[in-house]
Amino acid sequence: MSPARPPGVRPSNPGRLATYFHVHLVSDSTGETLNAMAKAVTARFDGVIPIEHIYALVRSEKQMERVLQEVASAPGVVLHTLVDRDLREQLEEGCRRLDMPQIGALDPLVGAMSRYLGAALSTRIGAQHALDHDYFNRIAALDFAMAYDDGQGSLEQLEGADVVLCGVSRTSKTPTCIYLAHRGIRAANVPLVPGQEDGERLTRLKNPLVIGLTVSPDRLVQIRRNRIDNLNANPSSAYTDQEAVRDETIRARRAFERRGWPTIDVSRRSVEETAAAITNLLSEHRNHKIGTTW
Repeated sequence: MSPARPPGVRPSNPGRLATYFHVHLVSDSTGETLNAMAKAVTARFDGVIPIEHIYALVRSEKQMERVLQEVASAPGVVLHTLVDRDLREQLEEGCRRLDMPQIGALDPLVGAMSRYLGAALSTRIGAQHALDHDYFNRIAALDFAMAYDDGQGSLEQLEGADVVLCGVSRTSKTPTCIYLAHRGIRAANVPLVPGQEDGERLTRLKNPLVIGLTVSPDRLVQIRRNRIDNLNANPSSAYTDQEAVRDETIRARRAFERRGWPTIDVSRRSVEETAAAITNLLSEHRNHKIGTTW
């Protein structure tokens, strides 16, 4: 006899392997931290698809009552990040009545940090979203990434970057720069265009770290063909031709090697993974321990 499924968990349609369940994310702030944690956790389970219910900016007893009504109508697991003690107790008591599991997502980390530091917790809601120096630095980094995208800007202007990404078309230069900007890193990007820009001018930069983004020819052809299909555009033969693309990527790699730039192969990396590798290289660069290939 198979064990009973917990409330809110149901198998998918016959013939499919996925299992669906409800997850309620309750936060008194924007909910970004909680949402990221929930995605990271559920990604560890194969064949499991969460049905997310997000409740952000929950800051009153009345709002919490509505949350509990929603939880009761779609039983599942409740994850929360709540600073206010009264609201937290209201949610915990409501979940006990409903016999629903509830988890304070940051509790283990916050508890361990508090014990280590011997410091009391802040009761300020959304402290990580304060309009402080870091916040305005991120805004400035976003402005920078948009102003100096796709080869825009003089060398003098690019000197204001923390990092300059260089690569052939469709190596995720722009989205990576935007992602880095959200971390307060000023990133610009310069494309390598066959017969035109080859990145030579970037060798005169003194302050930024220049990183070459590489990609396998097969992967690049696939990405470019998908891009053209989505735009319903007429493909340029050189843009998607296997041999032309192979030559283009080889020239790019040789240019990076000739200039001694560190490189990152983005063939099977997400933007987040590429950004993490860039952050590591930037840290090494600032400590004068630059690596070569990631």
